Amino acid sequence: MKSICLTAVAIVFCSIQTATSFAADPPSDAIAAIDKAIQALGGEAKLKAATAISWKTKGKVNFGGNESEINGQTVAEGADKIHGEFEGDFGGMKFKGVTVINGDKGWRNFGGMVMELDKEGLQMERRNHLLQIVPVTLLPLKSGQFKLVLLAGEKSAVAVKATGADGKSFTIHFDKESALPIKLVAKVAGFDGQEFTQETSYSDYKEMGGIKKATKIASLRDGEAFVKQEVVEFKILDKVDQKLFDEPK
Repeated sequence: MKSICLTAVAIVFCSIQTATSFAADPPSDAIAAIDKAIQALGGEAKLKAATAISWKTKGKVNFGGNESEINGQTVAEGADKIHGEFEGDFGGMKFKGVTVINGDKGWRNFGGMVMELDKEGLQMERRNHLLQIVPVTLLPLKSGQFKLVLLAGEKSAVAVKATGADGKSFTIHFDKESALPIKLVAKVAGFDGQEFTQETSYSDYKEMGGIKKATKIASLRDGEAFVKQEVVEFKILDKVDQKLFDEPK
């Protein structure tokens, strides 16, 4: 049971993968689609102010055919400082854990056992966090770290494919009418290194922290239901306690 808990938790709480910059300028049509979405979320000035943020979620995770309740809260400062906590009830067994990223260091504390992340684990956490942050501000897409291509998307949406210098890519879809992000598709790795195609949808946008934020988030893994979450709180922070990014005890 404990290994199931560790796997489910590691899948839900994640971080970002950094990449070197591309020399070529991205296509103007892809940037135009991103700029329109940035305005729909609240505008570039407000999104740039969201360098330190926190959010709380409640929901359910489906792992191995078993659906369990899980609640979480995360604090992130910039691209490389993240503190995520969760608690859940997996098959009647209550469990709690913490994942921390601080620059080139990272740790997990699951069930009182602290593990330092190796290089691969740190990269996985960083990339997965990026996939969480991109739909919130979209600003990483304009950082010069990705090759951008505008795709046709679905009938009611447009899509932008973003590929990092490491060759890993993801595709984000925007509603044609509202311009808001509605879906992100990417390859992700589970706790045991197994790779999945994850499709995450975003809906029920509300103004939170001065910007528009999707409050309902649902993910499929290889087409199967995985996580359903409701964002119950989202804040832009003026100051963050740096002790949050120390090795968890």
